[in-house]
Amino acid sequence: MSYIEILILRRLRGGPAHGYELRKRVEQTTGIVLHNNSLYPALRRFEEAGAVTKTAEPQEGRPPRLVYKLTAVGHDLLHDMLADLPPDQAADPAEFMARLGQFSLISYPERAVVLAARTRAVRDQLAHFETMRDLAETNGERWGAIATRELIRRHRQELAWLADLSELAAAPEPNPAAPEVAAEPDRGSEADP
Repeated sequence: MSYIEILILRRLRGGPAHGYELRKRVEQTTGIVLHNNSLYPALRRFEEAGAVTKTAEPQEGRPPRLVYKLTAVGHDLLHDMLADLPPDQAADPAEFMARLGQFSLISYPERAVVLAARTRAVRDQLAHFETMRDLAETNGERWGAIATRELIRRHRQELAWLADLSELAAAPEPNPAAPEVAAEPDRGSEADP
């Protein structure tokens, strides 16, 4: 499964929707343009797995509109996808951000697992870039050294941000009835999808 599937299930969690409406929900909340060749195959897989149901809603003078609804299996599947970040996906910023944006739906221990997976991936990438920088500097590759130094800076910055997120994720969720607090200032993380 990928972050696209997470976004689809998350938007269906807000209520039943037909395909076009679901695409617009994803786009409005994430800025990601969801194409039919991604949406409908995913919905078909979810329907086969029992995660969504599909009903035909009659329309006057037009073919029936198909409306999709999240089932209990779908709620469980969404939760399981959010609470897990496999190593092959942990290096992908979009996969991590799709989960991070939904941290209110999972517990602290589950958040800690996701954050630890992303931290390991970023550390591995950092080590690789440090090796690349050393090779570039040794071989007099000025532009290669400049590029890898910037990647190192970004990865170190993300590691600091991940440490901050770990502390924040350990805190209890604010009361939804309480007024919202201003969002944290953007630290310029390159992890945004």
